Amino acid sequence: MSKQIKVGIVGGAGYTAGELVRLLLHHPQAEIGAVVSSTQAGQPLHSVHEDLLGDTNLTFASELAGDEDVVFLCLGHGNSRKWLLEANLPASTKVIDLSNDFRLAADRDVASRHFVYGLPEMNREQIRTADSIANPGCFASAIQLALLPLAAAGQLHDAVHISAITGSTGAGRGLVETTGYTWRTGNISTYKTFTHQHLSEIGETLMGLQPSFDKPVRFIPYRGNFTRGIFASVYTTCELLIPEVQELYADYYRDAPFTIVSEKEIHLKQVVNTNKCLLHVSKHDDQVLITSALDNLLKGASGQAIQNMNLLFGLEETAGLKSKASFF
Repeated sequence: MSKQIKVGIVGGAGYTAGELVRLLLHHPQAEIGAVVSSTQAGQPLHSVHEDLLGDTNLTFASELAGDEDVVFLCLGHGNSRKWLLEANLPASTKVIDLSNDFRLAADRDVASRHFVYGLPEMNREQIRTADSIANPGCFASAIQLALLPLAAAGQLHDAVHISAITGSTGAGRGLVETTGYTWRTGNISTYKTFTHQHLSEIGETLMGLQPSFDKPVRFIPYRGNFTRGIFASVYTTCELLIPEVQELYADYYRDAPFTIVSEKEIHLKQVVNTNKCLLHVSKHDDQVLITSALDNLLKGASGQAIQNMNLLFGLEETAGLKSKASFF
């Protein structure tokens, strides 16, 4: 595809929208049109997204221009469906939603659209021919990428145990006590233990790949005292020998440009500011342990959304996403 893709963003004042703008400004085949915000219309983007000062003179708009090829919805959970029902978008306009409104199978049909679950490592071919994409959740992305090869091979036979920690940006821009500096710094806590909303999409994915899987997925999320990134530890019983497990993961992700299986143990700084998910696999007695790390705002949100846009429009999957980790 040679022409520039005209992009619109709705819900432009949040973290995910800011990251979309930052990435799209340097995308070789994307042109940002309207960045819509109901609270900031008329104000320059850099008045909210201060990292964009000097990069763009765009201002927030009150509505879309109407000629967009694709619209990213960065609205709060529960608001995307309402917006889409009222917007009357042309059928030719593709939609990529970053909320949880359309991630579950029962919620994927709305306003004559069918949303495809946007996890490229699992649904790449379906994404290429879709008109609408439900971008996965950040925790869900890290955890599913840790488990896809086992589920696809029918190797999940027991309960899955997960501990995962996320940075404060995972809670969004709105200030609450648990995102404030004085509460978060030097602190750690659990939340939504065993009940986190991303468990539903994780469960649907695992059952879709391995219909016989009927064991519990037990997930303990942690709030971390850092701003961005997710580090997950996932373990379950596995009868395969470690060389077999490693080969399984290497084969599954052989053609995945952003999901890399590391021979060495991984850490969070390797992925912050990138669209990568790094995985490391080890075996301890009869337990296979998969550690998974990604940037919650990029591979867990805006970067993966652009990866999906690239697939939708037949572009190189990595276009606009070749950033280096903030390692030091």
